Amino acid sequence: MGNAPEPAAAASAASPPPPPAPAHGRRRRIILLLAALLAVALAVGASAYVLSRPRPADPVPAGTAAPAAAPAPAASHAPSTAPTPSTPPRPTPTPEPPAVALNILLVGSDSRDNQRAAAAAGSVSDQRADALVLIHLPADRQSVYGISIMRDLWVDIPGHGQAKINSALSLGGLPLMAQTVGALLGQRIDHTVMLDFQGFAALTDALGGVDVDIKQPFTGTVDDRVHFPAGVHRLNGVQALAFVRERHAFADGDYQRVRNQQTFLKAVIAKLSSDGALADRTTVRKLVTTVLPHVTLDASFTLASLENLALSLRSTAPGRGAFFTLPTAGTGFSRDGQSIVLQAPAATAAVSAALGSGTLAGYVAANNLQNGN
Repeated sequence: MGNAPEPAAAASAASPPPPPAPAHGRRRRIILLLAALLAVALAVGASAYVLSRPRPADPVPAGTAAPAAAPAPAASHAPSTAPTPSTPPRPTPTPEPPAVALNILLVGSDSRDNQRAAAAAGSVSDQRADALVLIHLPADRQSVYGISIMRDLWVDIPGHGQAKINSALSLGGLPLMAQTVGALLGQRIDHTVMLDFQGFAALTDALGGVDVDIKQPFTGTVDDRVHFPAGVHRLNGVQALAFVRERHAFADGDYQRVRNQQTFLKAVIAKLSSDGALADRTTVRKLVTTVLPHVTLDASFTLASLENLALSLRSTAPGRGAFFTLPTAGTGFSRDGQSIVLQAPAATAAVSAALGSGTLAGYVAANNLQNGN
């Protein structure tokens, strides 16, 4: 049945299973997305802070005499004729620009190096977006919302007619993917972030594993067939990848897979916020060097904007906000026989209105989505 994930408290865990064999043709790579954004943004921001802090003065070795202080000048009774220097006025600090709400689209793909370049350039390529999460950051940065979008949702893709939403990536790269999601939700997509599955596994291992509360036990159906018993278990990179990408083991397929993604995302956020890892110089460098080679950012998501994002999130309390799935009307078939997920227009319009009016917190509360859906 495969290796079970190790309990979080176990001291003598079994060796992790071998990494899965490459399968570039497989389109079932479900990637941890919010972790990539937080790890990159927070790690870069923390790096800028940690690495720029002045080092404390070197201690004086024991037995070494401290340098003698310079003798004070002799007192003079003659009146001073030198003018008293005036203290220059302090410059008025430039206020930070007010934060604005941000929509960041996180895309998971099995992209390889050449495919990532094509996606960033908006070129046609042989890849699909196998995971989509819209991250909404309100202007006050007091919450973080993640809206998962089913990859088989049947939508209008600008310039290409109706198709599954995940095909926008192959048709026009990240620009078309952002345009499609923006049109669906009536929102401007400010930034896009894409992560490949090797980066996801490496990030999990760089964090020393992640403790996940598994509510529905199952055994994976691909690769090493990892068994996931119920309870809290520490997952390594290979196990975590198997956990968030599985769908065939569940009666409701992709719906449970999306719920597992959300469970893992929240576990990663808890890991980042509780361990204090981002205050450690070595860990920050490790996260940055681990994640960045596997991440594709839109051209406007510069190092400066990542640092600004990290700073704006410094007061965001863990657990604020919610992760939920964009409501759908179930499954069906397209005219050409594809198995698809049907839109729920009224429910989608309600989410769009909440995003546009800054009332997503009220929408989450009214629909009891605090713990995800």
